Amino acid sequence: MKIAVIGQSLFGQEVYCHLRKEGHEVVGVFTVPDKDGKADPLGLEAEKDGVPVFKLSRWRAKGQTLPDVVAKYQALGAELNVLPFCSQFIPMEIINAPCHGSIIYHPSLLPRHRGASAINWTLIHGDKKGGFTIFWADDGLDTGDLLLQKECEILPDDTVSTLYNRFLFPEGIKGMVQAVRLIAEGKAPRLPQPEEGATYEGIQKKETAKINWEQPAEAIHNWIRGNDKVPGAWTEACGQKLTFFNSTLNTTGLVPEGENLPISEAHRPGIVTKAGLILFGNDDRMLLVKNIQLEDGKMIPASHFFKGADSSALELTEEELVIAEAVRSAWKRILPNVLEVEDSTDFFKSGAASVDVVRLVEEVKELYDGLELENEDIYMATTFGDFIQLLVRKLRGDDKDNKCIIDYVEKAVNKLTLRMPHQLFIGGMFVDAEGAKTYETINPTDGSVICQVSLAQVSDVDKAVAAAKDAFENGLWGKINARDRGQLLYRLADLMEQHQEELATIEALDAGAVYTLALKTHVGMSIQTFRYFAGWCDKIQGSTIPINHARPNRNLTLTRKEPIGVCGIVIPWNYPLMMLSWKTAACLAAGNTVVIKPAQVTPLTALKFAELTLKAGIPKGVVNILPGSGSLIGQRLSDHPDVRKIGFTGSTEVGKHIMKSCALSNVKKVSLELGGKSPLIIFADCDLSKAVQMGMSSVFFNKGENCIAAGRLFVEDSIHDQFVQKVVEEVRKMKIGNPLDRDTNHGPQNHQAHLQKLVEYCQHGVEEGATLVCGGRQVSRPGFFFEPTIFTDVEDHMFIAKEESFGPIMIISRFADGDVDTVLSRANATEFGLASGIFTRDINKALYVSDKLEAGTVFVNTYNKTDVAAPFGGFKQSGFGKDLGEAALNEYLRVKTVTFEY
Repeated sequence: MKIAVIGQSLFGQEVYCHLRKEGHEVVGVFTVPDKDGKADPLGLEAEKDGVPVFKLSRWRAKGQTLPDVVAKYQALGAELNVLPFCSQFIPMEIINAPCHGSIIYHPSLLPRHRGASAINWTLIHGDKKGGFTIFWADDGLDTGDLLLQKECEILPDDTVSTLYNRFLFPEGIKGMVQAVRLIAEGKAPRLPQPEEGATYEGIQKKETAKINWEQPAEAIHNWIRGNDKVPGAWTEACGQKLTFFNSTLNTTGLVPEGENLPISEAHRPGIVTKAGLILFGNDDRMLLVKNIQLEDGKMIPASHFFKGADSSALELTEEELVIAEAVRSAWKRILPNVLEVEDSTDFFKSGAASVDVVRLVEEVKELYDGLELENEDIYMATTFGDFIQLLVRKLRGDDKDNKCIIDYVEKAVNKLTLRMPHQLFIGGMFVDAEGAKTYETINPTDGSVICQVSLAQVSDVDKAVAAAKDAFENGLWGKINARDRGQLLYRLADLMEQHQEELATIEALDAGAVYTLALKTHVGMSIQTFRYFAGWCDKIQGSTIPINHARPNRNLTLTRKEPIGVCGIVIPWNYPLMMLSWKTAACLAAGNTVVIKPAQVTPLTALKFAELTLKAGIPKGVVNILPGSGSLIGQRLSDHPDVRKIGFTGSTEVGKHIMKSCALSNVKKVSLELGGKSPLIIFADCDLSKAVQMGMSSVFFNKGENCIAAGRLFVEDSIHDQFVQKVVEEVRKMKIGNPLDRDTNHGPQNHQAHLQKLVEYCQHGVEEGATLVCGGRQVSRPGFFFEPTIFTDVEDHMFIAKEESFGPIMIISRFADGDVDTVLSRANATEFGLASGIFTRDINKALYVSDKLEAGTVFVNTYNKTDVAAPFGGFKQSGFGKDLGEAALNEYLRVKTVTFEY
């Protein structure tokens, strides 16, 4: 059908895109004018497709439809108007013009909640069921005949955002497409709306969102969540308007103890607790609010409403002095050998053991019911004076460290609201770079600027290393036991899993990763890596060694595996989060602290990861992240005297330079995963279908931006032509497009400079006489897209036979039937040795070839099959050292030998 789409927003954009995919012709789009120079997403998408777009500020003047608007509309010849989301009132001359009329999406189950703010009112009224309606437009306000409805359950703590994102947005898009399909098939119903049960409520505005306290807790909760996030339910307290967000009725186990917050007109005061602000309905039931927006617009955790700045030492009240004496008595009971417990008395130096820690915690908890005190608190405040300060802060409710303030960049992408940190992460805080220097990080899909990111300077490296060193030598990280360290890493992995859609979307946005691949590999394997190494934390152990005794005495020798200290990790841009995880998980499991330099072009998932380490409870200073230039930040890490280990993934040229710097600075330990030109040998006796499938993956996986990509395919002569024919067929099936589209399997290259290198690489190949079968050019569209490319007739002397492309370029060479040793010699005739592959049904041949291939990884009848438990690393100029598996731990440990004589 010929369709006119009238509306706006991301929802309208998605409906438009899906209708075109269904084969309908969108003849025109009517949307709102640009706001502050920014076009609406629906209009922007249509303009890209060359569809006529009309940005109308009004459809009428003095109550009459504008003739020129009608003329523009009639010229399109639309057979159906689709209004997915429209904030304007459309004249009936337009509504009734198409032969099939007009259909509208409404986010409630009509006839309930006609009018604006329907989602708000669904929640405010406490409806147990919600959903959407698609109806035939008429001259009433949401009164037209019903075409289609879908319903969902309303969860107890749903907000407008959660309900919209979970159901109304994704299912609404499907519903609009289904409705158009029914119309096209002549099967669309027209069911008159019943008037029974009909409601109409006006648009929610800030002035009408004031909380009425003369109602039960559940009704107050519904009012708050129904106005969350816009316009925000508010009340008057402490001389200002306070707006409440993130409300819940789940108060199980919550004790209403804290500082009273008087609220005008409320049944009783609120109570600011560690969990948030407890409010009461006129039925005396509780609800909990977790966030408050102050009148100046600042949003704070509700638990921090009365929190002031921490002082270096608290002055104790008379009551708190009594508390101190009661605790002093507990110390005396646990430390009988200490004559007098003074402020300087150290718990452990006075003879306390781990069992005494448990005893002290339990004794103090018994003194003060409801106190949150953990074993780690004792290790962090070992003297009596420090412990009393910590305890009083807890009893006052201001024990938490100052909340890390994060200046997020927010973007609505992929049906999510991304909240992305963009500053340096040093010592558990997000901070600006020295001199407030920044740079732009670019979206490779369209070349647009995502945001400004802090650009680290040399002085920032020194600050980060100092924070990591202090955390290693003096902080909790070095004091907690290995099993507790593992629990923190498990918690981090769980948080990464909870945020996996957000992390995968950021990878797509910042690195051009295809979203479905990012979800499974970039993010999925990162989660697996942290879980795997979390399990290793309490299994790192030395050994006892029998040595010759110094007779007549005897000797005992044992080894200890210890963390190295501060480690520097420099990661590449092709798998930003996964490469970070491969190295950082092993580094932290071994007990080290770390300064991470993400690739300058892909910093955003690393900074989101930093935020998750805070949420996981990993102590400040353990993880530090510095976006910036490799030549500046990577170089300073390599040179820094307090960094004891560098882990690097990148080019062989830079790896050599890092190795030299590590040697000249302080002979720091180094592991390198460098370039590759991985050979894949395909024998005639292989399963050809599988070889084609895996051969495609070996080259085009992750747009060819893959360390172990098959840099050269050797195909046995008798199947060469057939193999080439099949891979060309498969390449032509590949969908090049927006990495966030679920049917895309080939996204943009990572950045502009890399795209240009691929173009030049292919020019080299053509100039030297290789046959360019397909591809070899930039795709004619915005962004950094490059065509999947196949070269044949590649001779050993050619540039493309020897050098890595790091892109979607398949290099195919023949070898004579049965000539195993010659093809082995050609495959090994490279200074790289990262990976390799074989396809054959002959097990003897597979074993023989895998023995002879000079590479750190050999795949047999598969490719790209890495696993967190299997060591990964190269030979020759592809580097040394291992990521993943038990072997990776040794890269971040040192072995100490201890010998006793008795």
